Amino acid sequence: MNRFSLAVSIVAISAVSASAADFATRPYTKAPPAIAAYDWSGFYIGVNGGGAWGRKCWDVDPFTLALPGIGPFTVAGSEGCHTASGGTAGGQVGYRWQRAAWVFGLEAQGDWADLTGSNPSQLALFDGLANRTKIGAIGLFTGQVGYAWNNFLLYAKGGAAVTRDKYESFLTGPLGPLPAGFVSDRGSETRWGGVVGIGGEYSFMPNWSLALEYDHLFMGDRDVAMIYDPAFVAALNHNERIRQDIDMFTARINYRFGAPVVARY
Repeated sequence: MNRFSLAVSIVAISAVSASAADFATRPYTKAPPAIAAYDWSGFYIGVNGGGAWGRKCWDVDPFTLALPGIGPFTVAGSEGCHTASGGTAGGQVGYRWQRAAWVFGLEAQGDWADLTGSNPSQLALFDGLANRTKIGAIGLFTGQVGYAWNNFLLYAKGGAAVTRDKYESFLTGPLGPLPAGFVSDRGSETRWGGVVGIGGEYSFMPNWSLALEYDHLFMGDRDVAMIYDPAFVAALNHNERIRQDIDMFTARINYRFGAPVVARY
């Protein structure tokens, strides 16, 4: 019996020694390092600059004209199209929130613009006149949805657009006492429409980012009252049906308030 107990004790001691040896030689594994992931959430403000061009087409709404010695007759028809192009500069403010890799946002953008263009009228009655457009301001109010690869964001946007437009017709050559360039009639409007766009944004510092963006503005067609200078022919007062679309490219720089970097494992 004593021999049996001694044998059991020897076996138990050997097993414990072997387990201790296993624990002593087992390598220690560290936890994986944390990966710093950029988070696009937060309020931001920024500036932008670039260029734009707008396609403008003028059509005379039918109106009746009665001149001395000539019976009443109806005037209507196309006056042709032109492109108003130039530079833009402005700013934007918005808010974004990120869920996993998806980023959602709201933004308001306002730009000063200097887009101008003109074309000679194609209507026989207005031979010797040219039509000119000036777009002086552009505003965008949009929602955004994007997908982020850490500190690079690709996004699409859409919403409402507004422009401030001025119109005038001018003499292409002298007419009696009136010199070339004399403005015969003027009109203006604030026009609302829609916008869709796409952009890419790269964060080069925790709170700073650079972006390139393209937007297309669908501004539709509207009636604009053209009022003639009394020195010309006031009887020619009429409405023009003017169609407009705008394409705009901008470079942007944004500052994000409290942009956090989130640790991910």
